[in-house]
Amino acid sequence: MLQVPPRQRRRRRRLLSRRLLVALALIAVFVLGIAVGQALDDHPSPGGTITSVRTLSPLPQQPPTRTVTVTVTQR
Repeated sequence: MLQVPPRQRRRRRRLLSRRLLVALALIAVFVLGIAVGQALDDHPSPGGTITSVRTLSPLPQQPPTRTVTVTVTQR
């Protein structure tokens, strides 16, 4: 049976723990980024622009009942 020297075991543990720590840090940053994105999406900045488009149809008009003519003369 082959035995691994203690120095190599420590080195392996250190390497494994570093990789695990880096993986956990990356996962934490990813989750934090998702949380910030959701928070920004849930609460948009106040006073944002809202565009509303609608078509207005003209109201029916009645013909005038009488016509008035105004004449202006120069002095």
